[in-house]
Amino acid sequence: MKFVFFHLMPYPYLPDDFDSKHPSPSLTFPNRFFDPQLGNQLYHRYLDELEHADTLGFDGIGVNEHHQTAYGLMPSPNIMAAALARRTQNAQIMVLGNAIGIRGNPLRVAEEIAMLDHLTNGRLASGFVRGIGWEHFAHSIDPTRSRDRFTEAHDLIIKAWTSDELFQWISPNYEYRYVNIWPRPLQKPHPPIYIPGAGSTETMKFVAEKRYTYMSVYAPSRVVRRWFDTYRQAAGELGYVPHPEKIGLSIPIYVAETDERAHREARPHLMWLFHRGLKQGPEIMFPPGYMTQSSMRGLLMAGMKPFPELTYEEIISEGYAIVGSPDSVANRIGELQEELGFGLIIGLFSIGDITHEQTVTSMELFAGHVIPAVRSLGAEVPEAVPAGT
Repeated sequence: MKFVFFHLMPYPYLPDDFDSKHPSPSLTFPNRFFDPQLGNQLYHRYLDELEHADTLGFDGIGVNEHHQTAYGLMPSPNIMAAALARRTQNAQIMVLGNAIGIRGNPLRVAEEIAMLDHLTNGRLASGFVRGIGWEHFAHSIDPTRSRDRFTEAHDLIIKAWTSDELFQWISPNYEYRYVNIWPRPLQKPHPPIYIPGAGSTETMKFVAEKRYTYMSVYAPSRVVRRWFDTYRQAAGELGYVPHPEKIGLSIPIYVAETDERAHREARPHLMWLFHRGLKQGPEIMFPPGYMTQSSMRGLLMAGMKPFPELTYEEIISEGYAIVGSPDSVANRIGELQEELGFGLIIGLFSIGDITHEQTVTSMELFAGHVIPAVRSLGAEVPEAVPAGT
């Protein structure tokens, strides 16, 4: 099993009246509440945590892209990856990922990822995301065009990475008369690609067709199992069984010396994440046309409560997060791995308004005690075994 230390880089200093006066920390939440001095300190703290994860032996360190929100302060994850490239040595640097569907110039993404591949000496992984609903509003992109733009941007980037001849690209969403990127990526044919999904069958089929890695997002384990099973089914219809490491469970994790202390310390920070950071109304998360009718139907039939309505006990019992002593966390990972069949954990350790000291203690306990205990899980199925054999 592989382990990724993933970071959102949240801005935790919300006003006291946030819960009663502000419907969301995203899109319309006034940026006057951003204190540049505090933000400056946060960026350096968060980079310190990512660099420390490299020294602890995490297989990957992950960053991602969000816009106009206190939920995550990384409008450009490529900048963070560049900052990490020369200050880390071993971990794969994972951009999870670039929101190519809302970018006006996806060719720029191809160029930047190619540069990063060289700066990291081939330690780069490239994630592609569509962007959340509100981010389409923030960039004046019609949500009904989201998937078409994403697919075309993906195809353009892959061709730009792999073609060694000048070509022209003209499509409904993008037009380039000259495509001839310098540099080309170091890894061949290109850096490995990771794509998250929130229940869209189109995404699962797309990822299976390309043999990319499929990652979950916040959801109860019963729902995540349905997503992973659908992805495996899509791969089976194409004649192969994906290796468990092609299936990534993204989940908040907190570890302390004892179960009692872990739950006592994790509770306020998980509540900040789900009740404040993820306080996103459906009107900005899933605007009309953002998802197909079948995918929206599947999302509604999953019966998930809105994040701000979840109790701490539900967050733990339903599998939204893992909290406990090293032994308890290792046991819980074993249970989830047996149930879900993943071989990659993308752990969120810097949770909401958690302190730097708590983050470091949690990640050190996880790296020192949990990883060795569960490392061998999820290695039973070889990649690309023909389905049915």
